[in-house]
Amino acid sequence: MELTSSSSNKLNAFLSITRLNRPIGIYLLLWPTLWSLWLAADGLPDWHLIIIFCLGVTVMRSAGCVINDIADRHFDGHVKRTQNRPLVTGAMTLKEAMGCFVALCIIALILVLFTNQLTILLSFGALALAISYPFMKRYTHFPQIVLGAAFSWSIPMAYTAQTGELNHAIWLLFWANLAWTVAYDTAYAMVDRDDDLKIGVKSTAILFGKADKLMIGLLQIITLALLSGVGYLFQRGWLFFIGIGLMAGLFIYQQYLIKDRDRSQCFKAFLNNHWAGMFVFVGIVCDSAVS
Repeated sequence: MELTSSSSNKLNAFLSITRLNRPIGIYLLLWPTLWSLWLAADGLPDWHLIIIFCLGVTVMRSAGCVINDIADRHFDGHVKRTQNRPLVTGAMTLKEAMGCFVALCIIALILVLFTNQLTILLSFGALALAISYPFMKRYTHFPQIVLGAAFSWSIPMAYTAQTGELNHAIWLLFWANLAWTVAYDTAYAMVDRDDDLKIGVKSTAILFGKADKLMIGLLQIITLALLSGVGYLFQRGWLFFIGIGLMAGLFIYQQYLIKDRDRSQCFKAFLNNHWAGMFVFVGIVCDSAVS
């Protein structure tokens, strides 16, 4: 049975507001989660946890996108990249968007109930960060730090789900991922900087100004240093560090892409981080397999 025009439009609006048609955010949230799971298990994690966290990452990233569009519905029409989002065009109502957000959160809660008590408690922190992030850009130039915390919160959750406890070393991975997130989201914010300045939205790209490329580079160096520290604390081998080296190579390439601050090239640099996260994950998996 073919979808009616109305049903097709609603489906397209759902895919757009949840960004399921643009999975880059899922990848950037998923790779660090899998880093943590594999480090926690020192090899292959429990299969049910892999399924839970892959689904959970997808659901919570979608929920985060929905609440972001709800918060930004009066701003998105003034930004070139976001002017066709469903709440701006009227393809979805505010009530429908709120219902979508609640439904996604309920699904995420059901998934986390299949873990343990500590992981369930940590999940409330994830929800708080997801809800608060979209509003930070109104009050601080550091919304990327809140996003970094939101995108890193799955790291302690995955670790506790696998082990039932929190290891102090996993927080080093948390901070490494937070630094990485601020770096790539600053490059992403460089795409919208001109529009954001006009409407009064804040970001690290605006705060850093002409030092944006330098600050991204410093954050990338911090990321690599902290990940190397993670490798030392978890007694990883040379394959782990090859993964870090490949990430470093991509960081150099990203610096080349953003050198002229061209919008399309900055966005390309942002997208390239999917591969950086994947290389680290492959390094962890290969290292675990031979250790």
